[in-house]
Amino acid sequence: MTRPSNLSRPIIESLYSEALLLADETRAVFAMGMGDAAPDASDRLRLALSSEGLKATTRMMHVLAWLLNQRAFFSGELSENQLRHHGRLPDDRPSNADDLELLETETRALIEETIQLHRRIARLDQAWADEFETQPVVHALRARLDRAINMR
Repeated sequence: MTRPSNLSRPIIESLYSEALLLADETRAVFAMGMGDAAPDASDRLRLALSSEGLKATTRMMHVLAWLLNQRAFFSGELSENQLRHHGRLPDDRPSNADDLELLETETRALIEETIQLHRRIARLDQAWADEFETQPVVHALRARLDRAINMR
């Protein structure tokens, strides 16, 4: 992934759509997986499903929260200062290789997708922390004016 010179609303909206779909798939897989595995699965498998499911869903909630903060910033609901102080992405908790080995291939692939998305967002978040170039104030004001005019 190449690093853009700045973040924009279309980039955030695209990532948000991707994250929503992945979060929904993650929720569905682990909700179904826990129900299917419970009757005949070993305690070790149930623990692995529970642990990795919690990590994957938490990872996705952190990504979605970060993206929602970005959306709020582009909508003028958060200032850049607020975003910089309260909009950081929490670190990810790595998966346990032994637990992953117990899971089905499709479940492991889904977990890997959540990890990759979190890494992509973490790179963007780090760029912000490194004084990432934000949308110039003039453009933000123009966008707000455009929204206000279009509401009439």
